[in-house]
Amino acid sequence: MPTFTPEEIEHLGELAQIALSPQEITRLQGELNVIADAIAQVQEVAGEDIKPTANPVPLEAYLRPDVPATPLTQEEALSGAPVSESGMFVAPQILGD
Repeated sequence: MPTFTPEEIEHLGELAQIALSPQEITRLQGELNVIADAIAQVQEVAGEDIKPTANPVPLEAYLRPDVPATPLTQEEALSGAPVSESGMFVAPQILGD
């Protein structure tokens, strides 16, 4: 049964750049140990005859057919722009010089 020590929890907090109080370390230690126990139980059940899966239900991507279309001309693309110049969109400057 894997267990996390308070020192390991504190180290994880430092890696994540999160300051943890002693109470938070104690709470996280209990929660992470419960999670580690659950993972250990699953690993005991999973044998070589069981294929690893990311999702027990097969998923398919339902995509629309890829039908080529005529792209917009430059004039059509710029027709809705509030401001354009030399065939390009003009946006307000947001950074300094």
